[in-house]
Amino acid sequence: MTIAYWIVAALLAAFYAYAGGKKAVQSKERLEPMMGWVDRTPMALVRVIGMFELLGAAGLVLPPATGIAPWLALAASAGLVLIQVGGITVHLARGEGRLIGLNVVLLAAAACEVWLSTIWW
Repeated sequence: MTIAYWIVAALLAAFYAYAGGKKAVQSKERLEPMMGWVDRTPMALVRVIGMFELLGAAGLVLPPATGIAPWLALAASAGLVLIQVGGITVHLARGEGRLIGLNVVLLAAAACEVWLSTIWW
């Protein structure tokens, strides 16, 4: 169970560190080609989402690795579930149902991580 946790956590953390970092620092013009939804979203909200993704990535790895407040891994993975529910909602509202594949995979992985993170309690 611990090995499964770390595999999923590493993959999710790498993805969210990359995606969150881009949202946190890049301009709207640089983000639009790969994230079309930023055209109608205030950049302050895009930055907040990016920061939440970065915090989620850190929360998956740091608390279990250090043993300090390991329950934060559960909170981080639950937060990433909510981010993907929001992402799916945005895509469906924009009529982009065909683009939710990655969101569904990330949602499933984060939901699995919620369950796997219970080993740290």
